Amino acid sequence: MPVTYQIDTATRRIHTVCSRPLKFAEVVDHFRALKEDPACTGQLDVLLDVSDADPLPESRQLEAINTELNAVRAKVEFGLCAIIATRDAMFGMMRMFEVPASHYFYFRATRVFRNAAEAKAWLASKPATGDPA
Repeated sequence: MPVTYQIDTATRRIHTVCSRPLKFAEVVDHFRALKEDPACTGQLDVLLDVSDADPLPESRQLEAINTELNAVRAKVEFGLCAIIATRDAMFGMMRMFEVPASHYFYFRATRVFRNAAEAKAWLASKPATGDPA
């Protein structure tokens, strides 16, 4: 399955893994599943692993994703987003995605990492509310 996720209620974190072959419709379906998930509520951080994913949605598709996220945001507030991208090309793409991710998806802060340990450490080091710096 190209998009899988788990919500850890103890850490208040959604861990999403995207893998190949990833289709845009599956990304949209992921957000619809989050909307229906009773554990997806309150404030949640996101750990997104795109190490084995295809390229990002095109900029014209971001609006469709934003529409789906608006429905999710009716019940959840996104905090931090740590993105794991181990491949050089995807790491570069995700770095360019940091600013629009915060703008479109309303994360308090977004950062890209080369490995899961660094991403998890960053999430754990940040306060639940307040300044993400």
